[in-house]
Amino acid sequence: MSIKVKRFRAQPMSRLLGGRGELGSLMRMARLIDLAQAHLRAHLPEELAEHLHVGGFRDGKLTLIADGAAWLTRLRYEQPRLLELLHELPGFEAVQGFTLKVRPVRPPKVPLRQVRHLPTRAADEISSCAADTEDPRLREALERLASHAERKDEP
Repeated sequence: MSIKVKRFRAQPMSRLLGGRGELGSLMRMARLIDLAQAHLRAHLPEELAEHLHVGGFRDGKLTLIADGAAWLTRLRYEQPRLLELLHELPGFEAVQGFTLKVRPVRPPKVPLRQVRHLPTRAADEISSCAADTEDPRLREALERLASHAERKDEP
């Protein structure tokens, strides 16, 4: 069984991403949002800039997202200046205002590391089992397990 490729349907990726279709307009919007975010962050105080994210554009309003209510309040005071900064960029003349949202960014949870302690006495028992075992792979595994014991400096 063979799969025939219809050549008239196959298109280069550059045409799909840069063309007039839905994917092309989505890529253009993503580039504009990235440009707006970089431009606004460059003109904001450093401590505020890292908390600003541009979310999208709808109905003449650019969505600004902050990761906390305090940062959003500071952005509210900056709105007139931010609007002037955006109008400097080509493609943002149609922005009439902002929609401000708070969306806390939660860091990914790091799984808790379970530290288990192997008493010296248990390690000695495992070592003696390893010595009595004929299977070499099992013996090595038991010896590795016994090596994790909390051994105090022996003279």
